[in-house]
Amino acid sequence: MPDPQLCSEEEISELVTRFYARVRSDAQLGPIFNAHVHDWDAHLVKLTDFWSSALRGTRRYRGTPMPLHAALPGLTAGLFRHWLQLFDATVAGLPNAALRERASELAHRIAQSLWYGYQIAHNPAALPHDAVLT
Repeated sequence: MPDPQLCSEEEISELVTRFYARVRSDAQLGPIFNAHVHDWDAHLVKLTDFWSSALRGTRRYRGTPMPLHAALPGLTAGLFRHWLQLFDATVAGLPNAALRERASELAHRIAQSLWYGYQIAHNPAALPHDAVLT
């Protein structure tokens, strides 16, 4: 449940900025993100709005991430797991313990949902397999 008292907008901005700096420079994820994100400044604003909405309930985010992620070619459960590892490593360095816990929990749920949606989009005749993303 979003909680406006969980953290500040500055903390969310710091989380998003730190995390996506890691993603952009990562050997596995960087090429994927950098090939599809053409305006990082605008994308970081959208991601900050997403996390602000998800964590604080601000309702600033307007978008549909599932079809955008499902359209990407060649994603694997391993890439989703790696994304989560980078995310958890990033939040581990934040001083706000409640934010660390809630953001990590939410990221794991989001990654699992996106992975299921990805599988359904790429192989609609098969049931998605329950790859462990934690």
